[in-house]
Amino acid sequence: MKTKEDFFNGQLLLIDKPSGWSSFQAVNKLKWAIRKKFALKKIKIGHAGTLDPLATGLLLICTGKFTKTINELQGQVKEYTGTITLGATTPSYDLETEIDKTYPIDHITKALVYETTKVFIGEIEQLPPIFSALKKNGKRLYEYAREGKEIEIKKRTITINEFEITAIELPNVRFRVVCSKGTYIRSLAHDFGKELNSGGHLTKLRRTKIGSYTVNKAIDPVVYAESLFENTEKP
Repeated sequence: MKTKEDFFNGQLLLIDKPSGWSSFQAVNKLKWAIRKKFALKKIKIGHAGTLDPLATGLLLICTGKFTKTINELQGQVKEYTGTITLGATTPSYDLETEIDKTYPIDHITKALVYETTKVFIGEIEQLPPIFSALKKNGKRLYEYAREGKEIEIKKRTITINEFEITAIELPNVRFRVVCSKGTYIRSLAHDFGKELNSGGHLTKLRRTKIGSYTVNKAIDPVVYAESLFENTEKP
């Protein structure tokens, strides 16, 4: 059982974030549990790389002195699996918003899907989604989007190490991606659909690796929080 000193000296917690949770909620759940367990007024805790609320998978959460390693952990190569649905687009590039346009997919073959992945391998320019937490002029991009305001977003250079198609059941295409820090898989889904002249949006996403850390060794945040109290003596 971990002690108060363990958390202050630093812990790296591998969390499997559930769908519907923000990364901030996952951090807060553990922060509340640790503070309650040890009757603490405060403790440093943070995550090394945001996951969208609809995504699941590996979230690295650091406590105490380990929060100093967050920037280093954020820079690690990441692996994701998921599903792109072709034939339609959404403003958020995923299921957070409703479909705004539909397109035919009759021209799409399996061979074309496999061939199109090659366009995205290596160092590429990517435009982040307007529905993202990136800031411009001190304001989150999604705040501008919800207000219906159009703003200029700059492209960023990212690297796609691997882009593997694991199954094709049109309109759904399942994939595995290994990529650099700063990559938006939602943008990749959108751009992939655009390259296929069919539109596309992300309908499922799971982060499976960050550097050498894997989701197979991660634990649900609720389960972890409850485990802190399992050996607590009852009066």
